[in-house]
Amino acid sequence: MKISNKTYDIIKSIKNKLGFCKLALIDPDLKNDLKLNKILMKINSSDFHAILIGGSNIIDDKYEERIKYIKDNTDLPLIVFPGSSIQITKQIDTILYLNLISGRNPKFLIEEQVKGSLDIYNYNITPIPTAYILLDGKNPSSVFKYSNTKPLSMGNKDKILKHALAGQYLGNELIYFDNGSGAKNKIDIKLLEYLKKYISIPIIIGGGLETNKDIEEVIDAGASYVVLGTYFEKYN
Repeated sequence: MKISNKTYDIIKSIKNKLGFCKLALIDPDLKNDLKLNKILMKINSSDFHAILIGGSNIIDDKYEERIKYIKDNTDLPLIVFPGSSIQITKQIDTILYLNLISGRNPKFLIEEQVKGSLDIYNYNITPIPTAYILLDGKNPSSVFKYSNTKPLSMGNKDKILKHALAGQYLGNELIYFDNGSGAKNKIDIKLLEYLKKYISIPIIIGGGLETNKDIEEVIDAGASYVVLGTYFEKYN
């Protein structure tokens, strides 16, 4: 299945031209209400190419209001990075259709996908099938707790590779390796280089990236997309 819409075509074009695409991650949750304007100003004044919007624990009734605020205050393309199906919004026309294949919790293997499928259809949203793999960044992350799954140890490269290849063979457009928000460690560079030898679809790397050096290292090792999120919450 060929996936195409304006937003996805833009980030693919940037990735093809530069060899990479930088994505900022905004968690539109209550904890960031007072910082949202500063976070957006920082992102808009930096060299990011698009914004992912989502988080694990969004449960209040101001989610749609925050989405509108973000849309009104940036010209960057927006993509939903959902923690669950309730984060699907008609305000954004593109979503990472995540499949948490590193865990065995049926809620995130298929149940949330089923719950959200009709909304995606009715809102004319473009889903980007994405194999989502959690890696151990040596820091308990909200996504680990929320999904009730354990991350894969970065010391077991063959286990990680098997999961990634399974995600590729299932027809996903992207493989997203995530060390989790606030991770102490980013993905091991040698591990990423090893995985890149076998994986032919684009790789997203998130978690533990805080400096330009971190970003450059993962791009050089094979990442097509890099994601920064917690940095903006910590320093704004």
